[in-house]
Amino acid sequence: MVPTTFTQLGLNESLLKAIIKEGYTEPTLIQNRAIPSILAGKDVLASAQTGTGKTAAFALPILQHLYENPGFAGPRNIRALVVAPTRELAAQINDSFSTYGRFCGLKNDAVFGGVGKSNQIHALAKGVDILIATPGRLLDLISDGALSLQKVEIAVFDEADRMLDMGFIRDVRKIVTMLPKKRQTLLFSATMEKEIEALAKSLLQDPVRIAVKIEEPTVEKINQKLFLVSKENKRTLLTKIITEQHIERAIVFSRTKHGADKIGRILHSAGIENGVIHANKGQGNRTKTMEAFRRGDLRVLVATDIAARCIDVEGITHVFNFDMPSEPETYVHRIGRTARAGAEGTAISFCDNEEKKLLKQVERLIKKQIPVEQAV
Repeated sequence: MVPTTFTQLGLNESLLKAIIKEGYTEPTLIQNRAIPSILAGKDVLASAQTGTGKTAAFALPILQHLYENPGFAGPRNIRALVVAPTRELAAQINDSFSTYGRFCGLKNDAVFGGVGKSNQIHALAKGVDILIATPGRLLDLISDGALSLQKVEIAVFDEADRMLDMGFIRDVRKIVTMLPKKRQTLLFSATMEKEIEALAKSLLQDPVRIAVKIEEPTVEKINQKLFLVSKENKRTLLTKIITEQHIERAIVFSRTKHGADKIGRILHSAGIENGVIHANKGQGNRTKTMEAFRRGDLRVLVATDIAARCIDVEGITHVFNFDMPSEPETYVHRIGRTARAGAEGTAISFCDNEEKKLLKQVERLIKKQIPVEQAV
């Protein structure tokens, strides 16, 4: 029988209490398939994308294992390790562990580059049960003697395909050599290329293989709209739509960092609370901006595609393509930020004369002509 509730998955009362508090009622497909295997102590190789609920699929059973098998690894030692490719993803995973583990009494923390090491070293010295880390900072801390992986019971490598793309596989292999041979290992990847299969073969022992495809986000759930508008009038139209439609939770995508900053200033001048994230923003600034957006203190998040790759925020009602993306696949990724978990969502694209070729590429990919709206 396929589990239909979190209780049927065998999760304990502390976790169920946290899940209920978050308003979740039914596990997703990846959670249904992965949680029992992880609870059984098996290695897992899972193909799953953002938006499938994969973070909870490994966070919940890890929390349960550590909670039901109490033990303190000691200062500078950890019991569970999650390796993620980017700072933003590491911070989001850490937030998930805090949310689901709020009644478990376990300590979790995230370490990543771009910020000082002193606070991270101090936290590790006091003791951390679950550590989420980017590869580079993790190796730095180990090299500094601030951390040991000798007592890790469960290791997770999330978004392995992105780690491959970003050139982190050598670091990952180095990290693996520092882990105990007797451990449980979980590997998650959106795609299963030859290199990922080879990595999995070296990391995992007789893994349970799970493949979950996310529903195509462009067809029914997302209301797509197109405005043919001059470059000069895009900013005015953006503020007009957000103001007149009382939009409270939106992401605006810009192709460039300079453009994102300009959009942020225009929205601020119009009295629309917003935050801007792109690669030139300091890590502390980006983290604060994301936290404020999650809390609802900001109505709009303005982002470049690279900075937004790991954003997984619930309740986004509108996505704006202020610029048409250079690659048609990016359009699908952008608008997939809305209409999550069965909710409705709207994607609004602005297209000037120079971008019409890009528009045609998008429509060819999604096999649909986006309805043109009249700018009023």
